[in-house]
Amino acid sequence: MANQLVKSGIHHHNSIQLDYYAGKVKKTMLPVDSYYVNNHIRQFIKHSGITREDDILEVGCGMGKFTFPLLQRGYKLTGLDLSPVLLQKLLEHNANRFQINLVASDILDAPNELNGRFDYVIGFFTLHHFMNLETYIKSMSRLLKPGGSIIFLEPNAYNPLYYFQIAFSPTMSWAGDKGVAMMHYKKFKDASAYAGLANLTIDKYGFFPPFVVNRKIGRYVESSLEKMRVFKGVSAFQIVKMTKPASSES
Repeated sequence: MANQLVKSGIHHHNSIQLDYYAGKVKKTMLPVDSYYVNNHIRQFIKHSGITREDDILEVGCGMGKFTFPLLQRGYKLTGLDLSPVLLQKLLEHNANRFQINLVASDILDAPNELNGRFDYVIGFFTLHHFMNLETYIKSMSRLLKPGGSIIFLEPNAYNPLYYFQIAFSPTMSWAGDKGVAMMHYKKFKDASAYAGLANLTIDKYGFFPPFVVNRKIGRYVESSLEKMRVFKGVSAFQIVKMTKPASSES
């Protein structure tokens, strides 16, 4: 009965997310070539260890904002998203430039043929939209090869600017973004343990949103702040990595 209640809650949550993205496409989700996006990609590659030989699943790929920069750099991706509307827009933006397989599915219902297939399951600003993080991380772990890793770029729950954004930005809402408050070490540790994963690491960086950091002065100020370790704990972004044991048979 408890599992049925959890699943029912997740389906309700997913319906809210589908409405959130299908009703009006947010400009912040559009694929763009900017310093902000490319810096996230550089940081992600630096801290993740992904290579061009790896099989990678991107969860919550949306319209391809972070997908296309990785494809342009030669990485092999399969994209998965809950919203067929966003995947269709990804195809339109792709215009047959890159080869990519797409899957329209909740990660909980990912096709069995994806089990144990990927070296990495990755995502960008996706986990905080999930209800019941432990359940989702466990579902992702079944798609990994032994020794593979789950790696996500997420907001840092301890950065206060996110809560101002949720309260005042027309492109954000508490219903869609309240999961930001769950993006902290204890929550990730509990989810990792529940999924039987190990070696949890979190690398934090950056401070500013796109409209600041895409300007030269914004990049200069951010770089200066990053050199002051006293602010590290409230950095805006974090790369979270957890690894499936090489001997795992789950």
